[in-house]
Amino acid sequence: MITTIVMVSVETDRIPEVAQAIADLDGVSEVYSVAGDVDLIAIVRVREFDQIAEVIAGRLSKIEGVLHTDTHVAFRAYSRHDLEAAFSIGYTASE
Repeated sequence: MITTIVMVSVETDRIPEVAQAIADLDGVSEVYSVAGDVDLIAIVRVREFDQIAEVIAGRLSKIEGVLHTDTHVAFRAYSRHDLEAAFSIGYTASE
């Protein structure tokens, strides 16, 4: 699975509608409304690199109200859950 993080700048008065339209796209797993330099962050998960262009350039960036996107492709994921699982192999809390 290929994960991309898409920073999305949106027309201010259209943020909720644009967020929902992005969330409804196939390949988009989550959309966050955020404070900072961008208005929304979308998490796109696809199986092949070609699908990144289809989802982002082909559909997401064409949604009315989207002004600009900045896409980052994730190489590797790290999380507390993953690290705890790796170090607790064979151990259960009931033991």
